Amino acid sequence: MKFDSRLLIAGLVLIGGIAIAGEATDPDAKARQDLMDANGGAMKILGGMASGEVAFDAAAAAAAAKTLTDNAAGIETAFKTKGAGDPKSAAKDEIWTDWDNFLKAAAALGTAAAALDTSSADGIKAGLGAVGGACKQCHTTYKAAS
Repeated sequence: MKFDSRLLIAGLVLIGGIAIAGEATDPDAKARQDLMDANGGAMKILGGMASGEVAFDAAAAAAAAKTLTDNAAGIETAFKTKGAGDPKSAAKDEIWTDWDNFLKAAAALGTAAAALDTSSADGIKAGLGAVGGACKQCHTTYKAAS
């Protein structure tokens, strides 16, 4: 079977188009999505280590926990401006109508992430439930189903 580079290029263009179609165009919404995507990446790293699917790496674990802690602290700034209500955004209006409780939920993520023991896979496993719980609580209340 001969490899056809045109198929590869067409596939990459299609995948890129799908990725772009899912991104917000409003700069405020895009910044929020980027922050949440970084959190998702950090959780993937930590979850992989906790489950044993990814080899434990103390530096990578600490960096992922720092991403979560830093981003939790940045949620207030990232969500301060509602923007134009980008149709690609999954942010519910309740974020802005229930601002104080939204900020408490963000603080809960920061607290759980800061308390995460990243010195071993067992330490991550022990604390990841609190981090995931903070994410879930906030997403259940403030994120539209996607």
